[in-house]
Amino acid sequence: MPSPARLPKRFFHQDTVDVARALIGMRLVHDTPDGMAAGVIVEVEAYIGEDDPACHAAPGPTARNQPLYGPPGVAYVYFNYGVHWLVNAVTEPEGSPAAVLIRALAAVDGLPLMRQRRAARRPGDAGEWAGSDADLCRGPGNLTKALGITGAQNRVSLSDGALRIERLARRSRALPVAWSPRIGIRVGQDRLWRAYVPGHPSVSGRPR
Repeated sequence: MPSPARLPKRFFHQDTVDVARALIGMRLVHDTPDGMAAGVIVEVEAYIGEDDPACHAAPGPTARNQPLYGPPGVAYVYFNYGVHWLVNAVTEPEGSPAAVLIRALAAVDGLPLMRQRRAARRPGDAGEWAGSDADLCRGPGNLTKALGITGAQNRVSLSDGALRIERLARRSRALPVAWSPRIGIRVGQDRLWRAYVPGHPSVSGRPR
């Protein structure tokens, strides 16, 4: 694995769609007491501002969405439909609520730990993972389970902590990227703010 480089906080202090595109091919890492797990980002979605009906900021500031209004470069982690944790990278200047949802990873490090976590129906289970490694982090709820991300990581820095995004020194700058409407939502589908690597087996959703 090439030597990784930490992302400076200023990276996230820019247009959300630009951040979404740049995150494709970067590495999401989580160090935990059980071990480290990481994957290369292959699918993301941008959510931008109070005028985006699909963004959590649409109703204005609330206790839940407060991280979106805070400084860029932190994680916004929330519980979705009482089932899955989802992880986002907060973007743009403080006071401008926006974030990039990380939807899928290509699992690259800590695969045995990821398989164990994905097989477990509840914490502490010792199950057998029956899926493919391409499915380990396929989908935003699956990747947080595989990496052990929960609400405890809400608001942590993504630049220099246990949960972080890294730029690989020799990563390919020529990864193909396609854009589509965001998926799993019923509003704001006119915005082509989902970026993904076309044809990659870890990308969630149907091809567009």
